[in-house]
Amino acid sequence: MSFAYPPMERAGIFMSSGDELEKARGVILGAPLDDTGSFRPGTRFAPLSIRAVSSALEEYSINLGRDLRDISFFDAGDFVLPPGNTITSLDTIARGVSAFINKGKMPFILGGEHTVTLGAVQGCLSKYKEITVIFIDAHADMRPSYGGVIQSHASVAYLLQQLKGVTIYQFGLRSADREEMALINRGKVFKYRVVEPLTEILPLLDGSPLYITIDMDVVDPAFAPGVAAPEPGGISSGELLNIFPLLEAVKGQVIALDLVEICPPYDYSQITALLGAKIIREALLTFL
Repeated sequence: MSFAYPPMERAGIFMSSGDELEKARGVILGAPLDDTGSFRPGTRFAPLSIRAVSSALEEYSINLGRDLRDISFFDAGDFVLPPGNTITSLDTIARGVSAFINKGKMPFILGGEHTVTLGAVQGCLSKYKEITVIFIDAHADMRPSYGGVIQSHASVAYLLQQLKGVTIYQFGLRSADREEMALINRGKVFKYRVVEPLTEILPLLDGSPLYITIDMDVVDPAFAPGVAAPEPGGISSGELLNIFPLLEAVKGQVIALDLVEICPPYDYSQITALLGAKIIREALLTFL
């Protein structure tokens, strides 16, 4: 079976990205989906913003003791997504992720709203029959629909649970309505914290392909104000970055990662985008 890469747009590249896709182990993919936001629009600008500030960072990570210049990855640009047509956009993301992952590339996806994850996981299912999703987010995202829309950022966890072969563990939850709380799997949902429950759960996931999705609003607005749906009472940026030494133990199981819900129009000092760039740097250094 052949897998054709989808049309891509390149507007800037992530720091230290290589220039040969076919030789790269990892690939950065922008997914500027911005259709269903319920509070702040503007997540479509996040991939460009993350790339633009990435050069402010060092290539070397003190936390991991590794350097971006020693690994092989390529920034392929952004998927071309039709504004307002969420179903077509999700199909494009799914086909794109499928093409890259079946060519032996590990996708590192820059959203866009959290609905991006649904398309990306569907793309991964073209290769893997079973996937465990590590879902790091302030919000439950367990609404069967929101405002009459089924495919939405507020429903992504609910929709992931409907996919055959997908198991989801949620970390950092601190916002949900009563109906959502009735739908969550309480044995797989961990409120308020990320590092401690992740430490406990990872040994139980031995052998399972892992997809990691990070919604930036899991971080407290004091550290990450530029998000689409800020939620007070979150974790620190330091706690979020500390997940990567933990995840190193399962690096061979990780098949893809996304970072979603950064909203540059509200990121006046660019500190949220900078945190996003650092998360991607740490992810590249951990999993490649």
